[in-house]
Amino acid sequence: MSGIDQLLLRPWRDDDAPAVLAAFATPDMATQAGEPITDPAAARRWITHWRNAGGAHPFAVAYAGRIVGHVAVSAVDRRHSVGWVSYWTTRADRGHGFGTAATAALAEWAFAELGLFRLELGHRVDNPGSCGVARGAGFLVEGRERAKLAYDGERYDVELHARLRTDPAPAPRYTYAVQR
Repeated sequence: MSGIDQLLLRPWRDDDAPAVLAAFATPDMATQAGEPITDPAAARRWITHWRNAGGAHPFAVAYAGRIVGHVAVSAVDRRHSVGWVSYWTTRADRGHGFGTAATAALAEWAFAELGLFRLELGHRVDNPGSCGVARGAGFLVEGRERAKLAYDGERYDVELHARLRTDPAPAPRYTYAVQR
């Protein structure tokens, strides 16, 4: 992949449901949605939820015409110019820099278009891939929330990251376009 390859951040569409269903079919993603995404109807509900989430700005991440992931800014606090970032990439598309590039692109978009100053995110400490995405997208580590999340009776620490509008932007690996 060359430095001129382009990612497209675009709104989620109903016909993306098969890609969402496939993404959440892997064990590491199965618990990451508000409800299990185990059939096309659940995938469509996930898309509808994100489209209708007030104050959220979700994007499908497409590369070469296929969905490779998701990025979003949500929980936007206009008074303080802060937003919460979330992301995922499909299992087959991890390791190519898509998550990092899309998260960096989302940050640049949120700073420019939403006027935000600070973006925050968190990931389980046992997820080094997510940490790599955050760091690669220019998000600095700010701390740890102990035993914040619980899955199947086990507690997990969360590492917190943030990126400020004034922080240096990482060198882009892909060009990108954003559609609203």
